[in-house]
Amino acid sequence: MENTATYDTASTNARPAEKAAREYLSFQLGSVEYGIDILKVQEIRGFETSTRMFNAPPYVLGVLNMRGVIVPILDMRLKFEMAEVAYNSQTVTIVLNVANRVVGMVVDAVQDVVAIQAAEVKPAPDFNGAVNTQHIIGIATVDQAQQQRMLVLLDIEKLMSSADMGLVAEAVA
Repeated sequence: MENTATYDTASTNARPAEKAAREYLSFQLGSVEYGIDILKVQEIRGFETSTRMFNAPPYVLGVLNMRGVIVPILDMRLKFEMAEVAYNSQTVTIVLNVANRVVGMVVDAVQDVVAIQAAEVKPAPDFNGAVNTQHIIGIATVDQAQQQRMLVLLDIEKLMSSADMGLVAEAVA
């Protein structure tokens, strides 16, 4: 019986950890703020011009050599079919490690790292198929400095490993 009590105590103590906040790197694309799991981020770099690849989709800007690793670079504004914005001093490349592959994504700006409780994440609204929400984890409202801002949380692993991206093998569910 004593082992059962110890087991119950351990499982009770584990429950709050399951509900612990997850950290997301927030970034800007146009007027929308997105968040991705901070554990997928390898580094954040200033924007660099990449080497264009023949027959690549428009959102694939090209490749960069990062410390001996050839990394595909994607412009997320083009991927999400947003208006093209000129690259400036705020433009950055977020280097990700997804599905055991290094990939860079160009965004307008990086905001900060925010901790969000699972209970604070609301499901994306249903648009009856008009809007593809399969790569969206949910939407969270973040309160900081007496301001509220909405954050669209992306499943970056699922997005980068999707068949239409063609970058990595599709994720296994």
